[in-house]
Amino acid sequence: MPKPTTAASGAAALPMHVVLVTMDSHLASAAARANRTLAKAMPGLRLSVHAAAEWGDDEAALARCKADIATGDIVIVTMLFMEDHFLPVLPALRARRDQCDAMVCAMSAGEVMKLTRMGKFDMGSPATGAMAFLKRLRGKTSHKSDEQSVKSSAGAQQMKMLRRLPKILRFIPGTAQDVRAYFLTLQYWLAGSEDNVAHLVHFLVDRYAAGPRQGLRGLVKTHAPVEYPELGVYHPQIRNRLSDDLSDMPRVATSGKRGTVGLLLLRSYLLAGNTGHYDGVITALEARGLRVVPAFATGLDARPAVEAFFLKDGRPTIDALVSLTGFSLVGGPAYNDSRAAEETLAQLDVPYLAVNPVEFQTLDQWGASQRGLLPVEATMMVAIPELDGATGSMVFGGRGSSSQACRTVAASTTPRARTTCAAASSAPTCWPPASAN
Repeated sequence: MPKPTTAASGAAALPMHVVLVTMDSHLASAAARANRTLAKAMPGLRLSVHAAAEWGDDEAALARCKADIATGDIVIVTMLFMEDHFLPVLPALRARRDQCDAMVCAMSAGEVMKLTRMGKFDMGSPATGAMAFLKRLRGKTSHKSDEQSVKSSAGAQQMKMLRRLPKILRFIPGTAQDVRAYFLTLQYWLAGSEDNVAHLVHFLVDRYAAGPRQGLRGLVKTHAPVEYPELGVYHPQIRNRLSDDLSDMPRVATSGKRGTVGLLLLRSYLLAGNTGHYDGVITALEARGLRVVPAFATGLDARPAVEAFFLKDGRPTIDALVSLTGFSLVGGPAYNDSRAAEETLAQLDVPYLAVNPVEFQTLDQWGASQRGLLPVEATMMVAIPELDGATGSMVFGGRGSSSQACRTVAASTTPRARTTCAAASSAPTCWPPASAN
């Protein structure tokens, strides 16, 4: 773990405003802690974080975001792929694009992605030079018949390539160095811990601070992205909370006598330290005498976690599977592969529950609403997982209130010999789109 950065002796406070706009608030606490670290290392730097999920019924929140974008020296935008999220701020982003030191847009709608401008790298221009080279390097998709290659995780493959590209681009001069910086930004973001949020901001400031802010370049040493297990288990009592070894699970998680429950968690929430809702479910299940195995994988394909921690010699080691991710088993907000999920679930042959936190509203808003889940939540977190074969949809947590549903989850998971499997179906839906940008 790198040592905390400290400000150079006698460094003057140079005003610098970095704005981060993203889909939800799961990184808010990590960003707040990172902001304090950055302020000590670079006096005068301010990090503002805005979550699009808060704009729905809060015009003041949207106004604050637009105001910060208008004064942002470096603007970072991620995960804005829904029209309700990116259209309200798109004019503000376009207006600021050519005025700020850099604008970095990732994993968002095409209209947003094209606004990326980092030095000589401009996503609004035709692909030439380094980007054209990368497209040739990607080549054609392999069509192997090998079963293992078919089951391999797309997320793991993409992360492997993401780590490889900066090493390749390091030796190509010109625009390639800004393209390299873009891929390093993705590395920081996809491993979004407190450390990596701070390192991401510091890296961009060190490279792109311009005008009167240029004095911040080279002020303190930058750090490479901190790496974490891409596949592993989680428990609040494990040292550092994450491990790639099942034997590191504490005794309280392995001593249950009433059956074994496999939990699927989102790695991004674990790295950000936003785990209160997960911890509540784990504690409730353990209190009922169940053995609990909380596992995670890179990206939104849960199959590697299932194969690594819930199967042994082709046979299940769990009595029930509960997904807390809010997504389908294979896929996410932009696509899903229900056939691949069906194959995995058929191999497990245990009850499968997909429960969800409310992502795009607070628990208080959800509880006060006659509708309950928003249409996008009902589609993404209920209907699409049901296409995989999930049952028992319920809300188990969210922002603004403590979880009330963990008791129900625990009561619904019993040893396999005493479990009856139920089936549920949902009308087909045309959202989300078949492919992401």
